Amino acid sequence: MSGPNKFGSPPGQDPEGAASASGTAQSKGASQSSATGRIARAVASAVLIVLTCVLVPVALLATWVHDIALDTDRYVSTVKPLATEPAVQDAAVHRITEAVGVRVNGEQAASDIADWLVTQGLPARAADALKGLGPQLDAAVNQAVTKVATDVVRSKAFVTVWTDANRVAHNAVVHALTGKGRGAVGVSEGTVTLDVGTAVEQVKQKLVDAGLKPAEHIPTVNKQMVLFQSDELAKARKGARLLDIVGNWLPILVVLLGVAGVMLARGRRRALARTALGAAFACLVVAIAVVVARHYYLDHLPPEVQSKAAAAEVFDTLVRFLRVSLRTAIVLGIVIALGTYFIGPGRLPVAVRGRSERTADATARWAAAHQIRTGRVGIWAQTYRRAITLVTLLVVALVFALWNYPTVLTVLLLVLVLLAVLAVLALLAASGRQADEGRPAAPGRPGDAQG
Repeated sequence: MSGPNKFGSPPGQDPEGAASASGTAQSKGASQSSATGRIARAVASAVLIVLTCVLVPVALLATWVHDIALDTDRYVSTVKPLATEPAVQDAAVHRITEAVGVRVNGEQAASDIADWLVTQGLPARAADALKGLGPQLDAAVNQAVTKVATDVVRSKAFVTVWTDANRVAHNAVVHALTGKGRGAVGVSEGTVTLDVGTAVEQVKQKLVDAGLKPAEHIPTVNKQMVLFQSDELAKARKGARLLDIVGNWLPILVVLLGVAGVMLARGRRRALARTALGAAFACLVVAIAVVVARHYYLDHLPPEVQSKAAAAEVFDTLVRFLRVSLRTAIVLGIVIALGTYFIGPGRLPVAVRGRSERTADATARWAAAHQIRTGRVGIWAQTYRRAITLVTLLVVALVFALWNYPTVLTVLLLVLVLLAVLAVLALLAASGRQADEGRPAAPGRPGDAQG
């Protein structure tokens, strides 16, 4: 029998082969572990990116409910223009005229006058003709009421009345969405109404001042004007309460989810582009849903809403800032996707960047020929160009994040500012390269040229 060889291996076994087999097994285990880790990261990245795309429009809805519908100043500034909208004014005139409810018995008044004139010698035929003026008296009174109501609604005083009433009543708008608070705006079984009693009192006083004595008997009661009606309001209130709770934190959470999804991805540039486009598409879907909801609502108005045009104006005004936010998010997503594309390795991005660098170099050479130099600033810009670009991007992103209610114009303005800064940086860097190329070589040490 032969014993173990000098390497301590069992007889018939090559020690180098054993080591190779052991290394192969370890390599396979490490490879499998690495593959599992890559798959886990890819799945986690995909899930986080999808959640980000879905939650971006939800975050915009939460912000709209929290910062607009539940903020008194923002709400008042939103609904104030409604006081000058013709459709809303016409609806207000109609409702106030009904609320005033002046009633003059024209036939009785004409008959009394005719009977008195008969006692004074008026012929019977003339008295009968006078009695026939009763309906005309009723129509004249109604026309007078409508004219006065129109004058009140079209005056600047009505804008003040409208604004003040909405400011005082805003806690009831909060009640409409969250169930908290009361006020001149009432909510009952899906119907939101506004008390127009103040305007009714103004019309009543003007009628009395004009000599229409029956107006003194108009009772002092609260008159309601329907602003909005929906059978789904109860469900909307539940959703609004939830959105109110998460309204402050959801946008931050969405940003963190998106950043985590992009950082976990292997191709971060592509992941960022896909996240931006996915979020833009989700916002586009919600924007289309708002348009569909508007048409559906206006086509199914209940009888309580007396003016379709006024209802459309109210709907459009209340969702105006939501639409602006959705459009802004769509444009921002497209801008980010384009930005990530133009910093990539594609043929067009490389050509554009190359053309930009050549243009900057040509400009720097022209400036140097005309004794226009940037000195150390250009060299510094060339040395730290990547860092300066990154800081510029972060500053622009921070400005956008802190902008109060950004719009599409905000996005375009910031993009123009970013492009201008990058253009100036490219010119400075090109000037720095020209300075480096024109700088004389440093003298060598004694003896360097020997040997």
